[in-house]
Amino acid sequence: MVVLFLATDWATISSLVTGAGTLVLAVATFASVRSSNRSARIAEAALQEQRRPVLAPSRFEDPVQKIMFVEGHWVKAAGGRAAVEDVDGTVYLAISLRNVGSGIGVLQAWSIRPGTVASAREMPSHAPLEEFRLQTRDLYIPSGDIGMWQGALRHPDDTVRAAVAQAIDSGDGLLLELLYSDQVGGQRTITRFALSPMKDSWLANVARHWYLDWEGPRPESQVLAATERVWGEQDAAEHRAEALRENELAATPDLDDRSL
Repeated sequence: MVVLFLATDWATISSLVTGAGTLVLAVATFASVRSSNRSARIAEAALQEQRRPVLAPSRFEDPVQKIMFVEGHWVKAAGGRAAVEDVDGTVYLAISLRNVGSGIGVLQAWSIRPGTVASAREMPSHAPLEEFRLQTRDLYIPSGDIGMWQGALRHPDDTVRAAVAQAIDSGDGLLLELLYSDQVGGQRTITRFALSPMKDSWLANVARHWYLDWEGPRPESQVLAATERVWGEQDAAEHRAEALRENELAATPDLDDRSL
């Protein structure tokens, strides 16, 4: 009976040791797999950053770019500026760009509408993707260098063409949104440019960046909340200025009430 008890006890101990070893091995395997997955995610993110394009207006000192359209019409886009022309019912658009990202930028599509940076209150997000017009020409913007974008509105029944032509004639601003990707078609990004008419040219400024395939460094909810706060502060400042003007007018006596 003693031998049988001892044999049974050793068998139990052996099972427990085997189970504990299996558990330790499972934990080690899980940790190893988790570490490998994390390393793979880090490597993938690093690769994406090496290929990520970020478009912005070129510098003022960058050279003027001469751009030709399919019908033989030429425009010039100086550094930091855009070319905006309405010629015989056709609207020609171009902008001098600089890629401040680390990867080649491939322009995919574009959208334009009248507006200014202040229009962000009414247009907080980019245009719907179905409203973007596909590029017919391959336009690549090298990393750390300049390039250009061009587009034209030609159809006489195009309502966007009519609205943009009216804005040009009235001296109003335009909002241009460019959809582009990296060299393998990933990391799609939309950048909004505000085109503002100056004396003899159109100034280009970046207003927003949207990342379509990931949330991006600034969550959209936080950006919208910050935008609403800025507009609220502006409204308060305008109301205060209006109240001060009314008080000044009320404190100024009429000429008829002054004694001669």
